[in-house]
Amino acid sequence: MTKTKELTFLRVTYLRGPNIWTYRPVIEAWVDIGELEDFPSNLLPGFTERLLNWLPSLIEHRCGVGERGGFVERLHEGTWAAHILEHVVLELQNLAGMHTGFGKTRKAAEPSIYKMAFRCRQEDIGRTALNAARELVMAAIENTPYDVNATTQVLRDMVDSLCLGPSTAHIVDAAADRSIPWLRLNDGNLVQLGFGAKQRRIWTAETDQTSAIAESISSDKDLTKSLLKSCGIPIPEGRMVDTPEDAWEAAQDIGLPVAVKPYDGNHGRGVSLDLTTQADVIAAYHLASRKGNGVIVEQFISGNEHRILVVGKNVVAVARGEAAWVIGNGKSTIIELVNDQLNTDPRRGTGEEAPLNIISPEIAAEIILELERQGFTAHSIPAHDKHVLIQRNGNVAFDVTDKIHPDIAALATLAARVIGLDVAGVDLVVDDISRPLHQQRGAVIEVNAGPGLLAHLKPASGQPRPVGAAIISHLFPLQSDGRVPIVGIASSSGSTLIARLIAHLIHVSGKNVGLVCSTGLYLNQRQVVNSNCVNWEAGQRLLINRSIDAAVFETSNHMILTDGLAYDKCSVGVVSDIYQDEDLREFFINDQDRLYNVVRTQVDTILSTGVAVLNADNPAVVKLAELCDGSVIFYSLDSTRDTIIKQRNSGERVVFTRDQCIVLAKGKAETALLPLASLKPTKAAQAENIMAAVAAAWALGISPDLIEAGLRTFESGPKKTYY
Repeated sequence: MTKTKELTFLRVTYLRGPNIWTYRPVIEAWVDIGELEDFPSNLLPGFTERLLNWLPSLIEHRCGVGERGGFVERLHEGTWAAHILEHVVLELQNLAGMHTGFGKTRKAAEPSIYKMAFRCRQEDIGRTALNAARELVMAAIENTPYDVNATTQVLRDMVDSLCLGPSTAHIVDAAADRSIPWLRLNDGNLVQLGFGAKQRRIWTAETDQTSAIAESISSDKDLTKSLLKSCGIPIPEGRMVDTPEDAWEAAQDIGLPVAVKPYDGNHGRGVSLDLTTQADVIAAYHLASRKGNGVIVEQFISGNEHRILVVGKNVVAVARGEAAWVIGNGKSTIIELVNDQLNTDPRRGTGEEAPLNIISPEIAAEIILELERQGFTAHSIPAHDKHVLIQRNGNVAFDVTDKIHPDIAALATLAARVIGLDVAGVDLVVDDISRPLHQQRGAVIEVNAGPGLLAHLKPASGQPRPVGAAIISHLFPLQSDGRVPIVGIASSSGSTLIARLIAHLIHVSGKNVGLVCSTGLYLNQRQVVNSNCVNWEAGQRLLINRSIDAAVFETSNHMILTDGLAYDKCSVGVVSDIYQDEDLREFFINDQDRLYNVVRTQVDTILSTGVAVLNADNPAVVKLAELCDGSVIFYSLDSTRDTIIKQRNSGERVVFTRDQCIVLAKGKAETALLPLASLKPTKAAQAENIMAAVAAAWALGISPDLIEAGLRTFESGPKKTYY
C-alpha cells in the first residue's frame, strides 16, 4: 500500500465504561498516519504557526511536560500527527462547552498506526469533533483554509441539544463528587443516581420523592393559595376569572392595583403587574389567557420578587429580581436603547448558561403591554433622561442567600411542606428579605415544582450556591453512596461457573441478586434471557433494576476492548488467569504485557473498600495485587505456596485446599468448609473455580456456614423462566 500524508481512521470505538485507558467513557480511534510517520510537526513548514493561529487556546494544554504550554513545546520540538489529533479534538470539545482534558496516544504494533483515545461525554459529539479535528489538522498540514468558528458552532449546537442541561449536569457532578454512580435513562434529563435497590432518580430539579399530587397542586395557583392561606402563610387575595369583564370586576373587588397571570403558567410568562385601569386589566387578561389555561386576578404586592430554593427542610439558595429600565437620549428607539443598555450585558444570552435573558421589546407580549401602559411602543423615541420601565420581572438572578431572615426561611420551608414538595421554588414578594415579614408587607405568590437552578448556579451577581450538593445530600445521607455490592469476574476459563456460583451464594445469604454471564441473564434463580449476556446492554439492565440488592458480572477481554465495563466500580473483582487469546490479535493484543493491561481493568475498578480475589497459582495474576486500591484475598490449590504463606503471615485472608477440603484462613485462624468429595463430581473437578467463588462470597461478608450451605445446594443447570 502506498503511503500518503493522510490521516486514516481504521477503527473508531466508543468505550462507554471503564476500559484500558481510563475509568470514564472515551472514544478510541485507530489512526494510520501514513507518510506523516516521517514528518513530525517540526518538519512540516508553517504547520505549528497555522495550528496555533486557529486554536490559540492550545497553549493551556500541559501534555507530558506537565505545565502550561507543554503541548506547544512538543509541537516545536516535533510530535506526530496522531498525538496532535488528540489535542485538537480535546480543544474543539472544550471550545464547544463540553470541557474535558483526558487524552492518550500510543503507537500500535504496526508501522504508522496509532491508538488514540480521548474523553468524551457524548458519543455523537465526540465522533463529530474527531472528524472535524482530522479536517483541521489536514488543513494545517496542507495550508488550506479552515473555519474554526463554524465548526465550534456546530459542536455547541450539538452540546445544547444532546448533553444534560446545566442544572442536571450540576446535580450529576455533585453526585460524582460523592462517588455516587449515575446513568442517563433517556435523551433528556432523566438520570438514575446509584444502582439497583439503592438508586434514586432525578429529572432536572424533580426527584423520585417529588409527589405527582404535589406537582399538580403547585401548578394549580388557586389551590396553592388556598392551602397556603389555611396554614397562615400570607398570600395575595385573588380569584379565577372567565372573561375580560369578569377580570375587571375582580380587580375592583380586590382593590387596585392588581396582577393578572395565567392559572398554570411559569417563569413569569403572561404575567402583568401593577395594573390600575380597566384597559390594562383587559389587555393583561388576553395575554394571560394565551399563555395558559385559565386566568387569575390577584392583589398586587409591591416589592422585589425573590425565588427561594427549598430542598428537603432547608433553604439552600435565594435569588432576588430586579426591574429592567432604559434611559432615553432623545435619539434612539426603545429597541435601540434596550440593545445598547441592556442586551450588551455579557450576562445576558439566549442559552441556559446565561443568567439573564436577552430582552426583545418588539416581540415579548409582556413588555409590549408594559410599554403601552407608559404610552410607548418598541419603536418610540423617549426624551433625554426619560426612564422607561421595560420589564418588572424575569430577572430573578441576583444572589441574596446570605441575607434571608430566619423567619422568612422558616416560612418558605413551611410553604414547600404544605404543598408537599421535597424540592421547591418559593416565590416571595417583599421589599427587604433580611427583615421578618411581620415588619413589612409581603406575600408568597407561587410555589413551584421542578424549579430552575441556573439563577443559583450562575447568578448575575453574588456567590454561586452548591444546590446540586444539597439535592444529593437530600437524596443520599452522608453514609450512603447509592451502591449495591457488585462482583466482576475476568477469566479466560471457568468464569461462567464462578459467576453463577457467586450469584447463588449471594442469593442464599438473603439478597436479591442479578447475574449476567455467557449463559444468560438471571434474577435470583430465574433465567430471564437464554443467550450470551456478557455485554454492555445486559449489564445496564441489571443496574437499573430496582429489585437488585447485588449484581454479578462475567466480563470478557473482548467486552473491555469494545465497550468497557458496564459498571464504574465494583466491590469484588475476581481474576483467575491471564492467558493469551488469539481472538484479541485484531486489537493488536499480541503479547502478555498488552493482555495484562486489558485484564488489569477489572482490578483497577475495585473500590478502596473492596477486595480483589486473585489466583495465587498464576504469577501474572499475583502481580495484579499491587494495583488494587482495596484489600486482596489470594486462593490456591497449594497451601504451602509462597504467596499464600506471605499473605497469612501479614494477617490477611487466603483460601486454599488441604486434605481435599476448602479452607478459609485469616492469619493463623482457619475455618474448614465441606470436603470437595461431597460436591457433585462436575464441581469438585473445578476446585480452583469453586475456591474463587468461595473467596468472593467471603469478601462480601457471607458467613462460612452460609457458604457451605450454598455449595451443597448449587445446581449447575439454571431454572428457566424466560420472559
